[in-house]
Amino acid sequence: MPISTELLELLVCPVCKTSLVLKDDDKGLLCRTCRRVFPIRDDIPVMLLEEARFDEGA
Repeated sequence: MPISTELLELLVCPVCKTSLVLKDDDKGLLCRTCRRVFPIRDDIPVMLLEEARFDEGA
């Protein structure tokens, strides 16, 4: 089950407080401001800074 639109509208980057967008592969949430990608595991967004990676293509 993908992330619901309602949940996606509520989630923001814990670093810069920018809204997140769902990556094309549905495996992460991208912050377009700081280019961090937060993973989605078992349909649950993992919003921990230490779990985020940087997206070079953003």
